[in-house]
Amino acid sequence: MNEKLRVLVSVDLDGAKAQVKTQGRVTVQSIQGLYDVMKRADSLVPGLALELDMTLAEVEPQALEELRGCARSHHLPVQVDPLQRDYRFSILAPKMAAPKLAVLPELPAELAAA
Repeated sequence: MNEKLRVLVSVDLDGAKAQVKTQGRVTVQSIQGLYDVMKRADSLVPGLALELDMTLAEVEPQALEELRGCARSHHLPVQVDPLQRDYRFSILAPKMAAPKLAVLPELPAELAAA
């Protein structure tokens, strides 16, 4: 997975919604830049419905939990938005990779017959 975080913002001003599509690795450190992008998108039309599409991103669990907390509270962290404006956003979570299955060694013939 690419370490660099890439963001594409699509805005529908008529429908008052925007999609912030992320690719790459989202960490607790890089999430700050993502908050800035979300704040900037919301400044175009206050109350804009934001959709954070992370389906193509590799997201650290702690970063995803932080984003979910913001979505529940409708606020970005205080250091990003000291005014604590109300944000409406949903998260399209990344697809979780299936756990790798371990290949077990074959049983000796005498044990397999039992």
